[in-house]
Parts: sequence; structure tokens; C-alpha cells
Amino acid sequence: MFSGSYSLSVDEKGRLAIPARLRQQLAEAFGTQVYMTIGAQACIEIYPASKFRDIEGQIQAMEDQEAAENLKLLFIGRAVDAEIDKQGRVTLPPVLRQETEISGKVWLVGMGARFDVWPEAGYQAEVERRKASFKSALAQIKR
Repeated sequence: MFSGSYSLSVDEKGRLAIPARLRQQLAEAFGTQVYMTIGAQACIEIYPASKFRDIEGQIQAMEDQEAAENLKLLFIGRAVDAEIDKQGRVTLPPVLRQETEISGKVWLVGMGARFDVWPEAGYQAEVERRKASFKSALAQIKR
């Protein structure tokens, strides 16, 4: 499972270098193929290929066909598959970068089964917004 937050940069070609520790975890558990898409937040979500295919299967099996069609169009339909290169980089697709306003400084955040890539300002704003409900959410789990 992926965790931690990393301040990184996207280069002029749209490439993002995945930190070595996360790259190793990804390769050992899932391989180097990933899928990138946009979820409910204004960030790019990066999934190991097998995890993305599991989600795709869940969407296909949904009873609520209207919700399934929305997810097919907006989640699966915008997904792009990629391979982590030998230098540990992944190219973030231009269409996803444009929609999420990602360029230059970004935050790569481990979210358990996926990574999220946030534009720097968007990440800081989202962290501040979520602080209000953090304590009550944390109280719901046993530590």
C-alpha cells in the first residue's frame, strides 16, 4: 500500500519521476504498468494496472446503470495506460494535465491502492479544506 506525500516537479515533457521507494513497492507488488485517470477530485489518479482492472470490473457489474455509464464515460473513458520507464518516470497525459491544471510543482500522494498527483496550490487548498473533518474521521478507526 502506498503512503506519504512528496513535493515533485513535472518536466517540460510532462514526465513525473516516481520516488524510488514507491517505485520499488509498485514494481514488486504489481509491475510497472499503470493507468492514469481523473476521479472525484481535481487530481490525476495513478493505479497499478491490476487494481484499475478490478475497479473496471466493479463498474461493469454495477446494478445502477446510469451511475455505471457515468463512470465508464468519465473514469474509464479518460483513463490512459502507461509504463514506468527505466528512469522511474511516467508521462502524465496532456489531456489529464490540462484538466487538472498540473504543470511544474506537484504533490504525489500515496492513497493506499493508488497515487494522486495534485497541482501544488490545489493540494494545499484540499488539505486545508479537509482538516475540519479530520479529527472526527480519525476517531472512527481503531488505532
